[in-house]
Amino acid sequence: MTPCDGLRRDRAKPSAPFNKNWDGSWTVATTVDDEGWYAEFRIPFTTLRYGNDARRWGFNVSRRVRRLNEESFWTPVPREFSLYRLNYAGDLEGLSPPFRRFATATPYLLGSTARDYTNPGETGFGQDGEIGGEVKYRVTQGLTLDVTYNTDFAQVEVDDQQLNLTRFALNFPEKRPFFLENAGFFSVGGGGADLFFSRAIGIHQGQPVPIKGGARLSGRAAGLNVGLLHIETGAVSDLGADAHGYSVARLAKELPNRSRVGGLFINKSGPAGDFNRTQAVDASVGVGQALALSSFVATTNGPGAGNNEYAWDVSGNLNTRTFVWTAQVREIGEGFNPEVGFLPRAGYRYYQSYVMYRIHPEWLREIRPHISYYTYQSRKSGVETGFQESGFLHIDSHWEWHSGAQIHTGINLVTEGIYQPFTIRGTDVTVPVGTYRGWESQLVFNSNPIARFSATSRINFGHFLTGSRAGGNGSLTWRPNPSFSTSARINYFNVDLPQGQFETVLTGINFGYFFTPRIYLQSLVQYSNQVDSWSANLRFAWLNTAGTGLFIVYNDVQGFDYPDGLNPDGGRFVESGTLARSFIVKFTRQFNVLGG
Repeated sequence: MTPCDGLRRDRAKPSAPFNKNWDGSWTVATTVDDEGWYAEFRIPFTTLRYGNDARRWGFNVSRRVRRLNEESFWTPVPREFSLYRLNYAGDLEGLSPPFRRFATATPYLLGSTARDYTNPGETGFGQDGEIGGEVKYRVTQGLTLDVTYNTDFAQVEVDDQQLNLTRFALNFPEKRPFFLENAGFFSVGGGGADLFFSRAIGIHQGQPVPIKGGARLSGRAAGLNVGLLHIETGAVSDLGADAHGYSVARLAKELPNRSRVGGLFINKSGPAGDFNRTQAVDASVGVGQALALSSFVATTNGPGAGNNEYAWDVSGNLNTRTFVWTAQVREIGEGFNPEVGFLPRAGYRYYQSYVMYRIHPEWLREIRPHISYYTYQSRKSGVETGFQESGFLHIDSHWEWHSGAQIHTGINLVTEGIYQPFTIRGTDVTVPVGTYRGWESQLVFNSNPIARFSATSRINFGHFLTGSRAGGNGSLTWRPNPSFSTSARINYFNVDLPQGQFETVLTGINFGYFFTPRIYLQSLVQYSNQVDSWSANLRFAWLNTAGTGLFIVYNDVQGFDYPDGLNPDGGRFVESGTLARSFIVKFTRQFNVLGG
């Protein structure tokens, strides 16, 4: 749970997805002596949410021994499940904390100097100072109010860049602390149809816009899980971003055996009466311990709304010790437009199924032969109903050794139906209208992940759209001791199409050094030829509690081959040049102002 490098993980409820980025206020320390390994936890009741009648608490803890690829639990969990299947948690009895109101304040001070070299109006570095913070107040035994003002996320880890050879947008995970707490409760949909996607707030066309403030009320009341959120963002004229208000309301009723029914309402309001709204109801049903069924129905509306602003989804998941099966049907109307969600495509019906069998021979930890298939069939006007926009049949087998090393061997049968031409990002290659079918083989190798040196690799080659491609990705990681680690990764493809040939390259190098579990230095350097730039992020942190402390952050972005107007040194194309640079110092501290 917490080795020398300070890694900790939190989980709130069994119906929410695991989110390693959220950091509640709790501490843990470990020691090793002649008798063994010990862990001692200190979890304040103010971090937890519980009802007035809380007398029995579910609790579980695991210890992972990396060198043996072994995991042990305080209370046993079936092999097909993980620690996060909380209905297998043990019981803690005799804990009856009285209700008391508490409030914490977490102010911050920030100073920065930065320059945007792509802005001709900036001729030097500008200095800025900010103050803001958050207040947390326990309203009732089960409800907590969080208020944020002039919200800042300067200390947040930067995104890992991704290559994109498709015609659809990519999904980057949320890492901003205010949006991480109870994030799973607000989630409806997923898998390419997220009805609420918090990264749609405070980001415009990939660039941050200021969050002026907001509030969130969450917890339990009258037997219901309750989540209310409102955020106000400011206008940025240089980006063409207007000020907006975002309101989200979520109610859900927990039922026995991992079952739940709920509703979601989202409103995005802008200037001149502009708005976008999403309404949804969802349900999940657990059947025994192995089978789970879930569904949702949603609509959207706004000014000038057209037809087919609907979405629905039905899915099932069966998970036993030896067998896994999933199936899903989803339909997204052509006019469905959740602006505060993530929806890379609309106007389709989607079918998906996956079957896997687990084999446990003595000489291997596990063999997992499996087959999966999905297809997107058009429901767009002007396109033949049922036209296959995408199809993917995957046949594979995973071989896992007791050390944790794995080999995957597979073949993919791929269909791409292009109903309108599109240009591949970062190139001048345009793919014409047509249906393209082919095969692609893949080989994956992952070495023992806990060795001092570990490696991962994936090799793909075969058909791609109108031609072929070959390449893959790989990484190397070195951990000489528990305090230091560094890794390098590369993603490379050589694509050969009748419309043109090109190469894509994405590389990244990161390292982390923990002076103590609460003092660390991390860096990430990335290069992508799709966006013709490389970037560097360096972060130093001296933590106090719950993600607060001193943060020093340096960012640098260098560009390649940019046109007139971007390069301050002149010339249409240059070998390299600075696009942006910033240096930030931020200090934040949590204070108990009531109770605690």
